[in-house]
Amino acid sequence: MSSHRRARLCALPLLCIAAPALAQEAENDSSILVIGQKGAPITIDPRGLSVSLGDEQFAGVNAQNVEDLMKYAPDFFVRKRYAGDSNGVPGFRGTHSTQSARTLVMVDGFVVSNFLGNSFGFAPKWGVVGPGEVEQFDIVYGPYSARYSGNSMGGIVNITTRSPEKTEAFATVQGLAEPYGQYGTRATYWGWSGEAGLGWRQQDGPWSARISGRHFRNDGQPMSWYGLAPAAGATGTPVTGAVVDPGQAIPNAPGSASNPVFAAQSPAATTQDQAKLRIGYDGASGVTGEMLFAYWHNLDAQYAPDCYLRDAAGDKVCEGRVTTLGRTWTASGARWSRTVRDEFLAGARIAAPVGAGMTAKLNLSTYQIARSDGFTSASWAAGAADGAGLLARQGPTGWYTAELSLDGKAGALDLAAGASANLYRTDLTNYTLPHWRSDGGRAFSTRTFGKTRLLAGWAEARLHADALVFALGARLESWRAFDGGLGRIGTSGQPVTNRYAARGKTAFDPKFSVEWHGGATSVQLSLAEATRFPTVGELFQGSLNGDGSFNRDSFDPNLKPERSRDANLVVAHDFGRLKLTGSAFWQRVDDTIFSFVGFNQNGITTSSFKNIDVTRQIGLELIAEARDVGVRGLALDANLAWIDSRTVRNASAPAAEGVQFPRIPRWRLNANVRYQVTPRILVAMGMRYATRPNTDLFGLQRGDTFGYTSELFALDARVNWKMTDRFRLSAGVDNITNDRAWVYHPYPQRSFLVEAGWTL
Repeated sequence: MSSHRRARLCALPLLCIAAPALAQEAENDSSILVIGQKGAPITIDPRGLSVSLGDEQFAGVNAQNVEDLMKYAPDFFVRKRYAGDSNGVPGFRGTHSTQSARTLVMVDGFVVSNFLGNSFGFAPKWGVVGPGEVEQFDIVYGPYSARYSGNSMGGIVNITTRSPEKTEAFATVQGLAEPYGQYGTRATYWGWSGEAGLGWRQQDGPWSARISGRHFRNDGQPMSWYGLAPAAGATGTPVTGAVVDPGQAIPNAPGSASNPVFAAQSPAATTQDQAKLRIGYDGASGVTGEMLFAYWHNLDAQYAPDCYLRDAAGDKVCEGRVTTLGRTWTASGARWSRTVRDEFLAGARIAAPVGAGMTAKLNLSTYQIARSDGFTSASWAAGAADGAGLLARQGPTGWYTAELSLDGKAGALDLAAGASANLYRTDLTNYTLPHWRSDGGRAFSTRTFGKTRLLAGWAEARLHADALVFALGARLESWRAFDGGLGRIGTSGQPVTNRYAARGKTAFDPKFSVEWHGGATSVQLSLAEATRFPTVGELFQGSLNGDGSFNRDSFDPNLKPERSRDANLVVAHDFGRLKLTGSAFWQRVDDTIFSFVGFNQNGITTSSFKNIDVTRQIGLELIAEARDVGVRGLALDANLAWIDSRTVRNASAPAAEGVQFPRIPRWRLNANVRYQVTPRILVAMGMRYATRPNTDLFGLQRGDTFGYTSELFALDARVNWKMTDRFRLSAGVDNITNDRAWVYHPYPQRSFLVEAGWTL
């Protein structure tokens, strides 16, 4: 569609915005399509497939962390590798599990998506919320509403925390255990958490407050393993204990063998502390407001690499030249590390009537990474002896968001308009350290920094015509990247900084949907265009070559934005105790930003962000909700998805054309069944399944071991016993069959949870 045609298509809602009355919020519209809980209105604009999950669904979930509460949602997953994993990237439909910038995540309407980069290291900040304080999870698939930025290209998640209705309190204690075995590692990893909160609402007054906190401590299983590298020359220390994994043989090379595994990365000893204060105001005049402050402390200590090699005396060998399996090798890479982060979210919003049928809203928030220090030893021996190492220090790093909107209703016509802005900035400096455990004596090594900002205006019109509802909208965005650069030590021994020229882009994205409601049947067709602009990390956070020059292949300050065209048809029929929903979706993305892995001009393997000319995904989804079918007290939520996601055109790597996109399974199935055995006892079973996808862009790497993305099959179980009206005991197990699944790193093996909860 040409830019002139898009402009004409969106002229109608823009003209309508000039009218004095503006549209009511989507959550007040009874005509929306919502799959999941029905007792509370959805909090985000439900265009396309929409899901709302509440206490009924949460009761059947073993929730170690807040993101677990969504684990059975349709055609959805979170790349969570262990309890407390801070790199849990959510994925919708055909979204790669490291495309974090394609999901917009909010807490009480405040943005916690980390758009400083686009990879597993830039997951949403789930840790600012504990699972015990969540009232509902709302999920919308695709960018079909003009209210949200192009980062909703995959979808939108909003977590709503509980607002107190009276003076109330809660406390929850959890215990975790994961027996784990892989290669030479055999151990049981333990964890626990304690969460509590207190709520208060003013009697006959507008004020309410809620304060909550959580302490979480867990040891996660190893995430990576280290392989021996072939070495020439003299023999080394004779050792035993190396493990050969036939599954890691080089693809398409018969008879090839992988390098033997000699050590596991240290288990991640994770400690997290979270505190949150929420203050609400609900005045008789119609003015409402909310203030939120959340603090999150995260410590990740990895002090115990599991070395498998033993010398003739039975002593552990973790690095150096060794001889085993008939040849000589070099063992290296098993380092020690510690990462400390302190982060906070602060937000405020207010809504007030400003005229007949009109409401104005203002939403301001910031997320700041006050401290992020990553200490790493230079080697295993240096780690043990507090020798040399590296420090990666971030700061100032974070983002600011603001949005102003007007909405109201005039007869059968709803109109809405708004403006928003955000600013993301990052500054990462690397230092060398004489003693890796502290920053004393640090010496500058490299620095990357940069900023992006996005200004937007949007408008939507909704027309109710008997059984039909039409929606037409548009979003205009102005993006700018600036203050970007890369620093290093120059030939003179002094820091040298290269800065990039600022650049900007604009985008105009139309939206359209039509709904039909005929009794028990609902149909919705949604169409949209969306633009996802590059993040700071994709643009500016490059690396250096071995000779100290800039590696121009590791980043690209000239990346083009991703542009998608989307369509979603949803058909739902309510049979009473059974509701079936079918969904068909299509998405074509021009200039997909993806991280390529290859060799640079110096023969060094690098990972770099480049544009893929065209990718495309189509899919079908079937969702079933059954209540009291056959057996009173039985509830079933089940969903099945078929996804065809392909690279259509890639001039820089034509061999990828026509190949299923990496990490996207062909089939995905999620289900949860709950049975109320007695009024006080609930039992639940859950299932998660995904077929084995490609691991690489060319479809050559397919495996079921470390380094690959594998098939996933997990059966889960949970029992809730409400001993009294105030006290509850729960126990559960995830991955009952101990399926060993991989997303390059391992997913958890069989895991146990016990939980006690109290409410006032």
